[in-house]
Amino acid sequence: MTVNTPLCFRGKKILAPMVRVGTLPMRLLALDYGADIVYCEELIDIKMLQCKRVINEVLETVDFVAPNERVVFRTCERERHRVVFQMGSADAERALAVAKLVESDVAGIDINMGCPKEYSTKASMGAALLSDPDKIESILTTLVKGICKPVTCKIRILPSVEDTVNLVKRIEKTGIAAIAVHGRKKEERPQHPVHCDVIKAISEAISIPVIANGGSHDFIKEYADIGTFQKATAASSVMIARAAMWNPSIFRKEGFCPLKDVMQDYIKYAVRYDNHYTNTKYCLCQMLREQLETTQGKKLHAAQSTQEICEAFEMGDFYEETTAIFEAKKTSLETKTQDEDDQIEDPDVIKMAVRFDKREYPPQITPKMYLLEWCRKEKHPQPVYETVQRPLDRLFCSVVTVAERKYRSTLWDKSKKLAEQAAAIVCLRTLGVPEGKLCEGENHLIIKRKRDEQERLINRDHGEDLAEPSHKKANFIEETSDMNVPKM
Repeated sequence: MTVNTPLCFRGKKILAPMVRVGTLPMRLLALDYGADIVYCEELIDIKMLQCKRVINEVLETVDFVAPNERVVFRTCERERHRVVFQMGSADAERALAVAKLVESDVAGIDINMGCPKEYSTKASMGAALLSDPDKIESILTTLVKGICKPVTCKIRILPSVEDTVNLVKRIEKTGIAAIAVHGRKKEERPQHPVHCDVIKAISEAISIPVIANGGSHDFIKEYADIGTFQKATAASSVMIARAAMWNPSIFRKEGFCPLKDVMQDYIKYAVRYDNHYTNTKYCLCQMLREQLETTQGKKLHAAQSTQEICEAFEMGDFYEETTAIFEAKKTSLETKTQDEDDQIEDPDVIKMAVRFDKREYPPQITPKMYLLEWCRKEKHPQPVYETVQRPLDRLFCSVVTVAERKYRSTLWDKSKKLAEQAAAIVCLRTLGVPEGKLCEGENHLIIKRKRDEQERLINRDHGEDLAEPSHKKANFIEETSDMNVPKM
């Protein structure tokens, strides 16, 4: 039985948060080579709040998916007790909302207070927070009080040692578990020397663990150098960014693995977890560095898919075998899901295999409108739609209840709206009621819409109030449900 103990930040070797690098394949690879804790890349609070949490049964991952279906954050059981979720935020309540969203799937939450890039600072995030201690205190205090997982933050140093020490003392009082310090000022870059003396002053001034960062250029060339950097800064732990990006086996106490093996291991994770090929390509380019002009480097640079990347590294067979396994697993899960649907299906639900195609209907006329109109004429309660989303493929199915009878399409749709329209079609066809298709000819709803439009134009010409009475609009405005869509 695995015991979920709180994350400890003392004596650890940590993969730093890096944009475009700290995705799942790199994090898992770092853990394989000996990293104790891994941070994900910085993810912005507003973007995360738009995401839905989806269990991906094919990949065996937890995905946070944006409205455009893009996976913003992907994690898995292998790293659940060792991954820290870093977010960019300038608002305490938004930060807390994101933390609660991901809390059960990660080991800790970190606030980025060190990124000097404009995309972060112009939104008052990253290093911009360093000039607003009140906001820092608000965000961190809210998180510490609001979630059960440890909270950390990552900062850069201020122009003076005194100001930096005063800031971290104030941060310590918020109750965070640890603080990571990049030993450079916000205007300094990797070619500038890291200020070990300032990190050391911080380590000696506060009691919570200090994680030293920024040593790749000056100190960390191999595993033994991690300890050298830790001693120079008197820090509790060391966080590694670029040295790990170039070769994640920097965490391996036995020494580096051959770069070819490292890249192949990385590619295996990238394929296994369906990493986007552009991200995979970027990380491999960082590893190749001076070898980008070799034949293999040129093939990588030209690759436009995960399959082409695999072929550049003579791993085409691995790609085909792995994708075939996933396709078979997806098919099996879909069959199982359909069987389960059939077993738990209410036998009283009337079903048809139909889809809504808006091209078959006049503009602004839908089956849902027709069904609503029919219910009003027959003095039935308005239709009630119950919609669910299937986690496996994120498709929707809706059941509409009309006059105490239920109707649904057996086909699943890509959106809630389409699923509801399909359910309305099933009901209308069962009842033998027109559904408003173009092939049915001009119908009473279209005629009424034209008549009301003519009246509106006449009223406008006479200078009368343009607002339509609400009872006239009622027949033409679809009733929509604001309920949340549950997952099956």
